Amino acid sequence: MAFYYNEPSHTFSEYLLVPGYTGPDNIPANVSLKTPLVRYKKGEKPAISLNIPMVSAVMQSVSGDRLGIALAKEGGMAFIFGSQSIESQAAMVAKVKNHKAGFVVSDSNVTPDTKLHDVIALIERTGHSTIAVTDDGTPNGELMGILTSRDYRVSRMTGDEIVGDYMTPREKLIVGGPNTTLSSANDLIWENKLNTLPVVDEKNHLQYLVFRKDYDSHKEHPNELLDEEKRLLVGAGINSRDYAERVPALVKAGVDCVVIDSSEGYSVWQAETIKWIHENYADLKVGAGNIVDAEGFRFLADAGADFIKIGIGGGSICITRETKGIGRGQATAVIDVAKARDEYYKETGEYIPICSDGGIVYDYHMTLALAMGADFVMLGRYFSRFEEAPGEKLVVNGNTVKEYWGEGSARARNWARYDLGQGKKLSFEEGVDSYVPYAGSLKDNVAMTILKIKSTMCNCGALTISELQQNAKLTLVSSTSIIEGGAHDVQVKRNDNTYNK
Repeated sequence: MAFYYNEPSHTFSEYLLVPGYTGPDNIPANVSLKTPLVRYKKGEKPAISLNIPMVSAVMQSVSGDRLGIALAKEGGMAFIFGSQSIESQAAMVAKVKNHKAGFVVSDSNVTPDTKLHDVIALIERTGHSTIAVTDDGTPNGELMGILTSRDYRVSRMTGDEIVGDYMTPREKLIVGGPNTTLSSANDLIWENKLNTLPVVDEKNHLQYLVFRKDYDSHKEHPNELLDEEKRLLVGAGINSRDYAERVPALVKAGVDCVVIDSSEGYSVWQAETIKWIHENYADLKVGAGNIVDAEGFRFLADAGADFIKIGIGGGSICITRETKGIGRGQATAVIDVAKARDEYYKETGEYIPICSDGGIVYDYHMTLALAMGADFVMLGRYFSRFEEAPGEKLVVNGNTVKEYWGEGSARARNWARYDLGQGKKLSFEEGVDSYVPYAGSLKDNVAMTILKIKSTMCNCGALTISELQQNAKLTLVSSTSIIEGGAHDVQVKRNDNTYNK
């Protein structure tokens, strides 16, 4: 006989947080949103933590390299979409990893004999206007000079000129040596009013470039998420079909974490994928999902998942519940899985972070998800509205919008995400193609959202996410209470972008 749950499942909009005691230290400036991304043992620290509890969804219209860079600068992580060729996904990962670092291996290199039109083509390909000139045109060749956009004017040249006639030669360059630290490199940059400092070895072979803009950027982005080499962190989505070919390319590109992207993760294929990754890339962290109950969590936990995603059918562009009749209210799913996570931790001494994926309509839903036990949230629609998202920006009926489409839509045709052995085809749609209101830059919007989360946590007497989970008081609300909670019985004068999110 079928199993029936006694209680209906609920969404985030059906809950409110009841305020707790707000002490003198409960101010947003004192709140830490640092949270674990991957599994760790009791008494140890996680290999990867997020500085803000936000990651971007594995979607064509959300997680490209531009958004990956912008989100990592704010302390979160993007998971570059996998419904593209292995080569193009790996290239996106590499762009994020190489975007900024304390010491950057030069990816734009020429010889003194290179012609200017080849330099222009190189700049268009890499997006970097500072060119290292080495004897053999490699990143670690003997340094001959540096060429920047200030050294030539394209409008006054034919393109046949050679780099050696326009570059700043080695003898006029200030460089760092083998023992240069990031701190001393920045001192040299500021003392000599440089934009770029080449770092060479004992034989004058180029090793790295250090940029003034990287130092300035770090000051503007104090929460940026960096690895030990001061590179931005980035994840990538994979599937349970071509992982043996895709994962090696992503690792080579520098990926920090992968997640199996599937509409339903309680499957033999996810277990096989996790096993293969752990056997072949023991240090690579892999998330899995999606699941909606304790049973699904336990399966993926025992399979070795480093974090587990919760949510089926709750995304704004997802129609899985309509087409297949599977899923669960997101709030109930998070609460159930959080209990299973805590029981697993008590039993094994291993903490497995859980991610609430889908069902976020308003910013306060993120705080609810965290209070209910989620360690971080995965967001699609939220990020798709921003300038850095891949969707095209359009004007529709006088309103500026961005395109946003689901991975289960006919447009994305991400068959691997929904594959149950039917082959390389999308048998029916589980997502839609849509527009979302354009909201501007990621940085400004995330800052507003983070302030809201921190303010709510202060109202609950919590300074960390773990304190929120331990001390939060939640109540179900009636449909009338939901209406009461918004503006009512008045005519709102104007649309405030911070209000309805």
